[in-house]
Amino acid sequence: MRLRLLTALLALLLAPVAQAQAPAATPVPQGQQIEARHLAAHRAAYRLTLAQAREPGNIARAEGAMGYEVIDACDGWATRQRFSLTLTDRDGTEVETASDYATYESKDGRRLRFTLTQMTQGAVTTRIAGEAEIGADGSGVVRYSEPAAREERLPPGTMLPNHHTILTLNAARGGQRLVVGPLFDGTSEDGAQDTTTVLSAWDAPRDVAEFPALSPLGSVRMRIAFFDRDAQQQGGGATTPSYEVSLRYWENGIADQLLMDFREFVVEGRMVKLEDVPGGC
Repeated sequence: MRLRLLTALLALLLAPVAQAQAPAATPVPQGQQIEARHLAAHRAAYRLTLAQAREPGNIARAEGAMGYEVIDACDGWATRQRFSLTLTDRDGTEVETASDYATYESKDGRRLRFTLTQMTQGAVTTRIAGEAEIGADGSGVVRYSEPAAREERLPPGTMLPNHHTILTLNAARGGQRLVVGPLFDGTSEDGAQDTTTVLSAWDAPRDVAEFPALSPLGSVRMRIAFFDRDAQQQGGGATTPSYEVSLRYWENGIADQLLMDFREFVVEGRMVKLEDVPGGC
């Protein structure tokens, strides 16, 4: 059931959600770009359910929850995302997975500290930790401390999670429909992944009954496809992504709806609680 991929992906997918403006913040004036100063602290809870099981496949049920917190730490964003998910196969066998993922990303989009602990049936299966630093052209290096001390080069154009969200939101506000480039967030031992983000047209503010603080804000739907860099380099360009995620992002970076496509099955996440977190300078 590719549990290691599942836990790594769930940690990855909500990393971009860390880029969030306080729920009650003033909308960014039309024509102005979203910047790090527009992003603010929040705490959100999501319900995870099985949206679709494809044939052939062995997943019959998926249920779980995810909590996400981001704190404005003056010159950076400190985030923590924890989730638990129970997968049930067609024979009724249940497998419990969990993840605890934390990062600190500088607001200039140049530095990232990260830790990820993954568990299956209560036992730790993976620990990843380290630091990444990139230059003005996006190239740089990631220095892993776990599972082993080593370095991995990051290619030119590499985006860190907050920077990726800012870029895609600004692209959508400007009428752009595609953002392509490598993304690194610390959920893999293999460095950056290539991504293609397809953007919908920018939506005007709308009434959001469940979360009224989002009502004054614009939003965009986006679909992010993740590709294995080694497969692309060796095979001349992969055409099938390893996995995909679809989200609705509000202009403050909060995603209230998401679909995580693992090919065999699709998991839906819906935000059920949202609150701001005091902080900043």
